[in-house]
Amino acid sequence: MTRTGRPRSAEADLAILDATRSALVELGWGKLTMGDVATRAGVAKTTLYRRWANKNELVVDAVAALFDELQLPDRGSLLADVEGVVMEFAELLERPEAKTALMAVIAESTHDDALRVRIREAIVDRQKRLVVLGRQRAQARGELPPDVPPDGCAGDPLAEQAAARNADLIFDVIAGAVVHRILVSGERIDFAWARMFSALLVGGLPAAMAVAAR
Repeated sequence: MTRTGRPRSAEADLAILDATRSALVELGWGKLTMGDVATRAGVAKTTLYRRWANKNELVVDAVAALFDELQLPDRGSLLADVEGVVMEFAELLERPEAKTALMAVIAESTHDDALRVRIREAIVDRQKRLVVLGRQRAQARGELPPDVPPDGCAGDPLAEQAAARNADLIFDVIAGAVVHRILVSGERIDFAWARMFSALLVGGLPAAMAVAAR
């Protein structure tokens, strides 16, 4: 639903999202309130409700803002690109505000379908841009085949659906592995792990075993 009123202030939004993440770290999901966030951000509670209908929406946007910081510089090869994004993602999840906020919304979404949808739209779907960009670069280098085969035609719905499924799978594999290692197993991700994982993703098990043996 579209809300009307005074134009949004980017500065106020940043202060609110930052206050939300800080409050989550200190208070946890259960004790966090819209009023507490408003106080920390130095805005009226009505300001929050003009932007977010409830705490769920606010916290998801606070997490999404962190994930929007992720970038994918061109490192010259698909393998290097994967290594780089894994390390960048891992560094983000090591930040207390990112780790706490992500774990909170994931836990809450297990019994809130609307929250799960918002997480998918605001975080997961937006971050698939990195997969699409990395794939396009790899295709331009000749490291991956094009989405449309030589005998196909651009705009083919079946080719587009296949490309979307591939992006979904790649994203799930990378995000799943990084989140599981850091948030579930409680292990750190260093460059050696990122290099082995990237070799596994790009070259398969033999490539990963060769890296591990070095």
